[in-house]
Amino acid sequence: MRNSLLSIAMLSIFAMPTFSHAEDAPAAVAAAPAEPASAWAATANISFVSDYYFRGISQSWHKPAVQGGFDISHTSGFYAGMWGSNVTPNTYPDASVEIDAYAGYNGTIPSVEGLGYTVGLYGYFYPGGSWNKYTYFTAPGVQQTPQGGKWDTYEANFGVSYKWLSAKASVTLSDWFGAERETGWDGSTKGTTYFELNAAYPLPIGGLTLIGHVGHLNVSGNLDVNYQSSSGQFPSATLESTSPDYTDWKIGLSKSFAIGKTEGWNAGVYYVDSSNDSYWSNRGYGGSSFNGSTEAKSLSDGRFVVTVGRTF
Repeated sequence: MRNSLLSIAMLSIFAMPTFSHAEDAPAAVAAAPAEPASAWAATANISFVSDYYFRGISQSWHKPAVQGGFDISHTSGFYAGMWGSNVTPNTYPDASVEIDAYAGYNGTIPSVEGLGYTVGLYGYFYPGGSWNKYTYFTAPGVQQTPQGGKWDTYEANFGVSYKWLSAKASVTLSDWFGAERETGWDGSTKGTTYFELNAAYPLPIGGLTLIGHVGHLNVSGNLDVNYQSSSGQFPSATLESTSPDYTDWKIGLSKSFAIGKTEGWNAGVYYVDSSNDSYWSNRGYGGSSFNGSTEAKSLSDGRFVVTVGRTF
């Protein structure tokens, strides 16, 4: 999961021809033709974040995370890549890593300068993790949802951009992170949507970029208050909210810079917050530990997040 709208730059790599001085080259020999430019480009990235927030919710239990990935792109507009981050096993029992894989197509609309679009597929994977590992602290060691599957989730997305503004809609092709009847929900959550609007406005001072984001999650289902778990207990019946829906927002500054002769560095500071303080709080289902611990966290509360990384 990446915090901002996926934007893969279409890079062109040109091989520069080498010219001899005229007096050194034989008069009858023509200069060698330049090699054709490559249609493909590849980049890699690595970063450190003080708290891994995805769509307004902390994925790292409010602890730092190390993240990285790589991307390839083609001049036709095709792109693909992989990305990973550490996550908390309190939210994803037996999983400590998230791996994302994605591919799609970016294009422009020639009739309107600065107008572009993107379509793509996105997959979120949690190796070793599954809903059937979920245990609740009132019944340690007892599987609450033994028939539950993996948290792996698949999305399709479509976005448009105009200069420094962009918008994207994502819809799940699978259940939303494994939420279904077998895991205590009132039905399938396929078709869950997330809509977002993003801005990256270059400021005229210090090479800074003003970052803004607002998004809304609409899960196509709720926790089932009548669900009977293996232990005979399930927290949804006593919770203040059985709906995970919320609106989230982010605002901050980012800056690209070089260290010595090393280009590609970027740092940012952002304030992140969201609206659902019931479901995602330390009193709610989303903020409780699924790992058999009594620990709970308000995963949606407002916080400042600091990032630093490099693309190369």
